Amino acid sequence: MPEIRPLPWGRRYLMCRPEHFRVDYAINPWMDVESPVDPERALAQWDTLERTLVSAGAAVERIAQLPEAPDMVYAMNYGLVDGDHVALTRFRHAERAVEADAAEWWFGEAGIRTSRVADAGAGAFEAGDAFLVCDALLVADGPRTDRATHDVLSRTLGVRVAPVRVVHPALYHLDLSLCPLDERRAIVAPDAWDAAGRATVAAYVPEPLVLDLDEAFTFAANSVVVGDVVVMPAGVPVRVTRQLERWGFTVAPVDVSELHKGGGSVRCMTLPLDTVLDAARLDVRHSRRDGEELVPV
Repeated sequence: MPEIRPLPWGRRYLMCRPEHFRVDYAINPWMDVESPVDPERALAQWDTLERTLVSAGAAVERIAQLPEAPDMVYAMNYGLVDGDHVALTRFRHAERAVEADAAEWWFGEAGIRTSRVADAGAGAFEAGDAFLVCDALLVADGPRTDRATHDVLSRTLGVRVAPVRVVHPALYHLDLSLCPLDERRAIVAPDAWDAAGRATVAAYVPEPLVLDLDEAFTFAANSVVVGDVVVMPAGVPVRVTRQLERWGFTVAPVDVSELHKGGGSVRCMTLPLDTVLDAARLDVRHSRRDGEELVPV
């Protein structure tokens, strides 16, 4: 069995403590305005998640939550980081638009330059729909991201973009159905995608851990990997955790059930700040050797 080849990113995160988390509206199938949030429980669960990530070897930075932005805890969607540059999200729903402004200010204070996909008139783009996998940026085309943004991202970031059509309304972001684990493996939920999307992911993930729909609904794919530690929501099926352990990963479950009320889990609450998209640059050609490592030619 191939050894773990850790991802080159995932050891530094931006997070937002849920000081003002609540469900005031319903913009995804998980949200129910009649199901109140327990604020103290949400804070305690978030604090445990932060401690777990730090214990796994990650550094965590914080952004303060705006009182008028109840979903701001889901930091993954602020923007797509590429070294010292961030392509900021243009949210589909107006309820979250203020988060992009707050994130732009935070990145500016941190000395990170930003650009807005919206400035190119491309439509909606949410960063939870984009992952670097092998030598391409996989980007969803679906409920939260418009296909027109793919060309803008490719030009803005200078990377090759591979589209994945997301068709399941409850798995509305790519980060609910895809979790890169290392350079060869990922947790995947193919029921979230159309046939072409399934083929695209299969081409970039030689060793998938495939979830069925019920398993995907536990937010199993909405996990974070720090080296060889997979930080994932509590309640993930034993079959999934056992396969991860057989591959050599350590599984660190965290109860974040109160945060699930907003339609997100571990990955949604963590924006990786150390992503560099060099492997997907358009000015670098790659080839496969025996279906394994991607090497420059």
